[in-house]
Amino acid sequence: MALFVVRGGRRLEGEHRVQGAKNSALPVLAAAAAVRGQCVIRNCPDLSDVKATLHILKHLGCKVAREGEIVTVDSTARSGCAIPRRLMREMRSSIVFLGPLLAALGCAELSAPGGCEIGLRPIDLHLEGLRALGVEIAEDGECLTCRVPAGGMRGARFSLSFPSVGATENLMIAACVAKGVTVINNAAREPEIVDLAAFLNACGAKIHGAGEGVILVEGVKGLHGAEHTVIPDRITAVTFLASAAVTGGEVLLRRAAPGHMDATLTMLEQTGCRLRRERGDTLHLKAPARLRQLSTVRTMPYPGFPTDAQAVFMSMAAVAEGTSIFSETIFENRFRHVAELTRMGAKIRVEGRVAVTEGAVRLHGAKVNACDLRAGAALVVAALCAEGTSVINQVHHIDRGCERFEENLRLLGANMIREGNNATDKNGQEGS
Repeated sequence: MALFVVRGGRRLEGEHRVQGAKNSALPVLAAAAAVRGQCVIRNCPDLSDVKATLHILKHLGCKVAREGEIVTVDSTARSGCAIPRRLMREMRSSIVFLGPLLAALGCAELSAPGGCEIGLRPIDLHLEGLRALGVEIAEDGECLTCRVPAGGMRGARFSLSFPSVGATENLMIAACVAKGVTVINNAAREPEIVDLAAFLNACGAKIHGAGEGVILVEGVKGLHGAEHTVIPDRITAVTFLASAAVTGGEVLLRRAAPGHMDATLTMLEQTGCRLRRERGDTLHLKAPARLRQLSTVRTMPYPGFPTDAQAVFMSMAAVAEGTSIFSETIFENRFRHVAELTRMGAKIRVEGRVAVTEGAVRLHGAKVNACDLRAGAALVVAALCAEGTSVINQVHHIDRGCERFEENLRLLGANMIREGNNATDKNGQEGS
């Protein structure tokens, strides 16, 4: 297993170009399976989750090619609607193939998804919404068999009890070819939803209201190929800002899409960081000598504070002045990084879904485990400002969402290396 070795205490400074958004690239690539023809996806990040998505597309008969940040998917020869469990278990978001398969082939056979164990991510909302469109669904343990009736899917009005991103994506994709009009109430409003809708509309769909609480989809007969550029990854951008902040550094992010990051940027300013939005999507951060405490950080669906940024902000709070409070409302198991941060000297007390963090003057190096993607990124942030050397195990979780993380941090001045046998080789293939 690969690991990171981080020698802390170096001030980070320089420029970084933000990668494409993982949470946008995955549904866009999956949606390409619903298209008849070739799609060209630009700014596609090189991540293990993206590799898993491409493996599924190939299994379904799609032709897939990658050249740098450009991925081409030709679904002309797609065949079969079953995804084996071994592929479904590679990532949590694999359930997003449900909508594309139903739209393209009228059937889908798959099992429960895998990925990081950050808490329950029930798919009942996905299934309820698809049933509203007329899809017949049989559940046998972890296996799902879904069929579109002979008359096809029909438009419907459906209200999500929670603004689930995944359910909104699946319903939006499936509704593209349903007869009539579909209205999704209490839809997720994340920028990644807007990006997926832009891709689908480029493919011939008629989607209105993406990014708002109500999305309207007018069904069309079919979708055709198109080109699309994935939006920047707002969570990775925040991770690099946090990395500079804890080291008293200064960083310029290019292609950062600061308009998608209002909640996190407001919190960064609370810590004393000076932020300046420059031309286009460029964002500049200069950190104070020591960060200030945060007011209560409460995770919420977009446009609220994102649950994916909670862990890296806790690493910042661990070395900030005063006491900061974190309230996690999205996932019930999103504090797994706390035990690892305490190994490094952080003072954190957890009571249910609330974590109280008392800032320490400094952290110290330790051997810790990255138990999920965002927790792993938070441990790296903490290690960058800790005294001594930290060893972070299980970094395959970090590889799910952070592209060449150690290389990009080294370019900003971090003393950080990867060791182990699952590093990515020159052909882009992961080792064992």
